[in-house]
Amino acid sequence: MPHPLLRKRVLVTGGAGFLGSHLCARLVADGHDVLCVDNFFTGRRDTIAALLGHPHFELLRHDVTFPLFVEVDEIFNLACPASPVHYQFDPVQTTKTSVLGAVNMLGLAKRTRAKILQASTSEVYGDPTVHPQPESYWGHVNPLGPRACYDEGKRCAETLFFDYHRQHKLRIKVARIFNTYGPQMHPDDGRVVSNFIVQALRGEPLTLYGQGTQTRAFCYVDDLIDGLVRLMDSDDAVTGPVNLGNPHEITVRELAGQVVALTGGTARIVYQELPAARHPPARRLTAPCW
Repeated sequence: MPHPLLRKRVLVTGGAGFLGSHLCARLVADGHDVLCVDNFFTGRRDTIAALLGHPHFELLRHDVTFPLFVEVDEIFNLACPASPVHYQFDPVQTTKTSVLGAVNMLGLAKRTRAKILQASTSEVYGDPTVHPQPESYWGHVNPLGPRACYDEGKRCAETLFFDYHRQHKLRIKVARIFNTYGPQMHPDDGRVVSNFIVQALRGEPLTLYGQGTQTRAFCYVDDLIDGLVRLMDSDDAVTGPVNLGNPHEITVRELAGQVVALTGGTARIVYQELPAARHPPARRLTAPCW
């Protein structure tokens, strides 16, 4: 536990979301004062219920598309719907959350001289033509499609972070997060791990699109949070972007088989044609980080 004079004041935007709630719990456990900010569009109070009475935890309902005036030492900017079901519900607001949220949090970091981390995404690579995707790859993104509100919003946020770093000497970190799973995932977020688990537990068939040959690499949430904390604590010269994920891929069909086995082995697997509006990438894999 750090000495009270060394305790950091840490802001986590999107702190009631899947990743944010785990990050808040980790930072509180590490002895820091944590301000959790969330507008509860996708975040849930249940995910942070255990922290609400803690003396070093504070919750503020706020939308990051509006400025925020607080005093902090570090900022983890996680605010943005992260699953297609949620970010396509209001695509204009999704883009505003990524872009205006970045502007407002960078402005706060500039005023307070706080160190700031952007939770970016593997989606900045779009439908990649390079496998696995190293941080040096610029991506293959459709700026006009239904996923662009998220993909391009996050790409613009990265641009803003590096421009603030060059122009205002801000201490920045950019993490590109790959598929992550674990406790407190929203059961209806539309992502493949939660989809399969919920379908199996309800006794429904597991739905695979196409032939299930799409590949993903899944990172457990505790490992992802450890990566975010380590990146924030790294030398100021380390700005990123840094891929955070698992470099070992499996097919979606293999994942479905594992879920069936772990939930009793009775669920059926059905195959459907991929809806044209979804356009998920065929492969998503981070290059190993050394």
